[in-house]
Amino acid sequence: MALYITDECINCDVCEPECPNEAISPGDEIYVIDPDLCTECVGHYETSQCVEVCPVDCIPHDPNHVETQEELMEKYKRLTGG
Repeated sequence: MALYITDECINCDVCEPECPNEAISPGDEIYVIDPDLCTECVGHYETSQCVEVCPVDCIPHDPNHVETQEELMEKYKRLTGG
């Protein structure tokens, strides 16, 4: 499943550069994650890098975009051409 950023985000700017798929971008008030690009770092890292660096723990799984590990890997392959 993709991740999303809650309104607890403090706009600290640490998550955006950590995303290998460029799924994180500045929104109107807080950063946002594009679920079409988010693979939870599957294919790149063992853990979701944005979650690892977030100082306020505001990046949970998105219940509106449920995906299995296999689906996330397929998305990774589509995004990277691999």
